[in-house]
Amino acid sequence: MNRPSDVSGPSRRLFLGMAATVPVAMTGALSLGAGSASAATGPSYVMGYFTESTNLGAGTDYGLHLAVSTDGLQWLPLNQNNPVATPTQGALGLRDPFIMRKQDGTFVVLATDLQGTDWNRTSVNIHVWDSTDLRTFTGYRLLKLHDMTNTHSWAPEAYWDASRGRYGILYSSVNSSGHNVIMVSYTTDFRTTANPQVFFDPGYDVIDGNLAVGVNGVNYLYYKENQTLVGARSTSLNPGSFTKFSTPVAHGGTEAPILVKSHTSSTWWLWGDTYTPNGVFYAWQTSNLASGTWTPVDQRLYTQPLNSKHGTIAAITGAEYDNLVARYGAPAWNRLKSYNYPDRYVRHSGYVGRIDPYPIDPYADSQWKLVPGLADSSGVSFQSVSHPTRYLRHYSYNLRLDVNDGTTAFAQDATFHRTAGLADSTWASFRSHNFPTRYIRHSGYVLRIDPVSTASERADATFQVGY
Repeated sequence: MNRPSDVSGPSRRLFLGMAATVPVAMTGALSLGAGSASAATGPSYVMGYFTESTNLGAGTDYGLHLAVSTDGLQWLPLNQNNPVATPTQGALGLRDPFIMRKQDGTFVVLATDLQGTDWNRTSVNIHVWDSTDLRTFTGYRLLKLHDMTNTHSWAPEAYWDASRGRYGILYSSVNSSGHNVIMVSYTTDFRTTANPQVFFDPGYDVIDGNLAVGVNGVNYLYYKENQTLVGARSTSLNPGSFTKFSTPVAHGGTEAPILVKSHTSSTWWLWGDTYTPNGVFYAWQTSNLASGTWTPVDQRLYTQPLNSKHGTIAAITGAEYDNLVARYGAPAWNRLKSYNYPDRYVRHSGYVGRIDPYPIDPYADSQWKLVPGLADSSGVSFQSVSHPTRYLRHYSYNLRLDVNDGTTAFAQDATFHRTAGLADSTWASFRSHNFPTRYIRHSGYVLRIDPVSTASERADATFQVGY
């Protein structure tokens, strides 16, 4: 379901916990194998989000979900992509969660008080949790932001304002002129707020404010304007001091900006996602935040958590990454991304194996358990999550999803040997067990096993095993 207008629903962004001290060097990467994740060896990232699947069906959940990453681009959903906290007051659901590390090193989680897509619902409150480690959540409460009537409190996020000795909470509401502006209310404890006022108003609708504070003496505010992501900046955090400066970026109708600083380089990423349920995340990058210009990131390099919407990304330590994985576990399933069509994933449709663009409906048709090969345990077989009695096997060289009949022939047809990716050795390719000169590849988006010799065929036969 699309939003009825450019500003008819809340969105999400990030504040990268800049008040917290986090080491700036990071190494290591996710081990994208079946149900496993490597330990982090340096500063990492956590993403908070809610989930919406296509047509708001199975896979839609308005609770707090978490994923972790060592590189800020590839994400490991926690708790099998189920929520780790759920609101019990207000609308009994959340959108647009925001995670911030406070001055004392603990975390606070904020979120819009809204379940589903009832954009006409008004609320002066937001959801709040406290957490020492993002493994337990305490002190759940509703926090009142303002006294305005007939308006909303969308997409809250917070920042530390050292000059005031208080936290500012940004959120989107309709002002007296009738258009959306970015408001701020101040707090010391996230239990009461004071001095609600307009933080940024260019004279027309803007929502989804996201701040990066104190970058070479400048503060950067990114927001959604007319279906694009736009930046403003100021040398202070005073309401009304920000001026627009950047070139807009978008991929279709885009909202929910998230600014993220790399731990290992001068790179900044700007994330945004599309409006539709099961919105698609896109990322841009720059090495100079002051330039206001962005370059699209190759989609091979990043993968959003399944069904994720309107996220927040915060810096965490390697130990916090490891503790979160230990607490919630890695997924018991994988997704396989196409190398030369990185917006497409391996799925079954009508029991035929193919690659289709994300989002996929039903989404579970793109989830696989990579189990020991049925004919050779050193190989791998692809067990369907949505149809667990069925496996991908080749038949007349075409891949289809069939019930395991227990025969030797089926076991051999359904067994493959994982190799270094033929087009990129950091990815994976899969060689047929009983036709060892043939590899799984796509042709016309349909999966089959073929001999591979040309560069284009090698690209067709290369996949990323992720989540």
